[in-house]
Amino acid sequence: MEIINTRIGRRSFLKTSGAIGGGLLIGFNWFLSCKALNKREPLNSVPKEWFKINGYIRIGENGMVTIMSPNPEIGQNVMTSMPMIVAEELDTRWENVIVKQGKLDEDAFKNPQFAGGSLSIKKGWDPLRIAGATGRYMLIKAASKELNIPFENLITDKGIIYDKSKKIKIDYGKVASKAANIKVPDDVSLKSIEQYKIIGTSKKNVEGPKIVKGKSLFGIDFQTEDMLISVIEHPPAFGMKVDNFNRDEIKDMPGILDAFIIDTSVPNPGWADVNAFNEIIAIVGNKTWNLLQAKKKLKVKWVTVDNLESSEDHILRLEKDLLNGTVTETRIDGNPNDMFENAFKVIERTYSCPFIAHNTLEPMNFFANVQDNSVELIGPIQTPKALENSISSLLEIPIENIEVKMTRIGGGFGRRLYVHFGLEAALISKKIGAPVKLVYTREDDLTQGVYRPAYKSTYKAAFNSKNELIAFSVLGVGMPSGPVFPNRFPAGAIDNYIAENKSSKTNISTGAWRAPKSNFIAGAEQAFIDEIAEICKKDPIDFRLELLSNAMRDPVGKNFDYDPKRFINVLKLVRDKSFWSSNNEFKGVATYFCHSTYVAEVVEMVLVDKQPKIKNVWCAVDCGIVINKDSAKNMIEGSIIDGIGHALYCELNFKDGRVTNNNFDKYNLMRFNQAPINIEVFFVENNLSPTGLGEPGLPPAIGALANSLYRVTGKRFYNQPFFANENLFES
Repeated sequence: MEIINTRIGRRSFLKTSGAIGGGLLIGFNWFLSCKALNKREPLNSVPKEWFKINGYIRIGENGMVTIMSPNPEIGQNVMTSMPMIVAEELDTRWENVIVKQGKLDEDAFKNPQFAGGSLSIKKGWDPLRIAGATGRYMLIKAASKELNIPFENLITDKGIIYDKSKKIKIDYGKVASKAANIKVPDDVSLKSIEQYKIIGTSKKNVEGPKIVKGKSLFGIDFQTEDMLISVIEHPPAFGMKVDNFNRDEIKDMPGILDAFIIDTSVPNPGWADVNAFNEIIAIVGNKTWNLLQAKKKLKVKWVTVDNLESSEDHILRLEKDLLNGTVTETRIDGNPNDMFENAFKVIERTYSCPFIAHNTLEPMNFFANVQDNSVELIGPIQTPKALENSISSLLEIPIENIEVKMTRIGGGFGRRLYVHFGLEAALISKKIGAPVKLVYTREDDLTQGVYRPAYKSTYKAAFNSKNELIAFSVLGVGMPSGPVFPNRFPAGAIDNYIAENKSSKTNISTGAWRAPKSNFIAGAEQAFIDEIAEICKKDPIDFRLELLSNAMRDPVGKNFDYDPKRFINVLKLVRDKSFWSSNNEFKGVATYFCHSTYVAEVVEMVLVDKQPKIKNVWCAVDCGIVINKDSAKNMIEGSIIDGIGHALYCELNFKDGRVTNNNFDKYNLMRFNQAPINIEVFFVENNLSPTGLGEPGLPPAIGALANSLYRVTGKRFYNQPFFANENLFES
């Protein structure tokens, strides 16, 4: 049993009151971690404000427990998993729990709410347990007074308080209102893992019934009787802006109420105000069909204000800046330059990936109702607080007069971290003086920007005459910043090591895409390590285990970001589960650490009609304690498919600043018949606090895929997408 303090500094982060109609209301000023952040942990530019959040628990007089879920739900199932943690420590029946999506509320939720960085469970672990355990403490304390039985002689089980003989009992609901007057304790006892009844089980998505019945959950479903509809038209190319358009002609079309230009430029923009096209054309009407017809009739004068870049330009610029770009980050261990200069053998390989889009199933949309001095916003957003701040700055309306309600999100992957579509809806509503729902077309979204950056990296390895690895080098460049994590594996495992990042400029707007930077560099690194293992004539898993053993036994350098032992555990687990042997004909392996989680994957391919087909994927994960087994497995399965699909097929092509493949008929995504036939996921069992899970499964999938493809085709794959060329086999 763990004793934990309920205070942050000198302040309790819990407050209690009686609920309307009787019962107990617990409001908690949720710091998503009661512990300081590990300073070695890369944050991928996630703002520190995101590490705070708030919430409510309400226990009714009938024993039902309502838990407000403050975090946006983007399919990671936090609306189920986070309340499971509270319910566990509260010791109530899961069947008695009701979960509701909380809105952004400066009074009820003292700190920002967010969905991103695989941080929700990791940072909510202690506060959620404390909130549940504190509620349980106060209920027992109230029951002690009610039953005249000493506190230490009472126990709880599934929402009922018993004396130790279990001859006397009372339901939570019977003492909930009296518990509201109990002082919040300074310390509470938390359950040990052996006592868990809810955590570590499989609970179905609390919104599952609504999803399968087609209930209105997503932003694109939302509507009111008096709202109007709007579509937008942004410049056709990065480097262009709007001058004027045939406004009068558009306004005269059937069903069109107005058309105009809006400017979403935010004074003192924050990190979430990424937008390639601040000035856009908005068309407003009553029906989507009329709006789309009007959009087709637009005659716009666009003016060029910046370079009109093409994909060929990006390739050449990355090549140039890989050599001559501005260095932004470096790590050097030992004397790698001397080792390379005097090596018996040196190999050098270069890897690349293009810009890609987020491809959310639900296109961008938002509802806004702007009045004289108030704003109501409803829609799918990963960063509601950032949206609120930008709206306040843009419209000069006090934050306390802005209300943001979050709908379920039909895909985020980082796309909805950026708030421009919410700003556009608000400006349109203000201009027409009426509530409006803005809806993007698929073409709008695919050509609007905020893409995964294009990257390029060069790896080098030096060997002695015995084909032993003596030096390792990685150099990376990206638009706009490099993808290398200098302190991650194999840092600490190789005596002579150098890692370096460089930057490259572009006017294509970029942002976080699932597992930022890791989504590229992991695949490149793990494919290169396989080549090294082949030269060293060692089994790929054995070679990785050897490097990790070096880092565990005698680490090189002052710091590195990973725990070698946890790395070793996932590699051994996936080796066993995949029936790995040195004669694995078509199996490829990769392992990676990001978002505080360790993942190892094996991909097995077969030949079908002389073409490679993914047969099996085995995945071993160390994410600490698993909260909801079904949900955890689903997230890993989804991230594997996401990583493999994008590595095989996806790229955005540019010609004179324009995206040329602007819909799914031209932008190739993985189809059902191309997905792995079978995926098996295994979790390392330990008592460590839970870490991130929504993103870490994606990066190693790309490396394992590349290594399996090599075994099938005899060809190394260096440039994504791998299946851009139809000639997969060497002649």
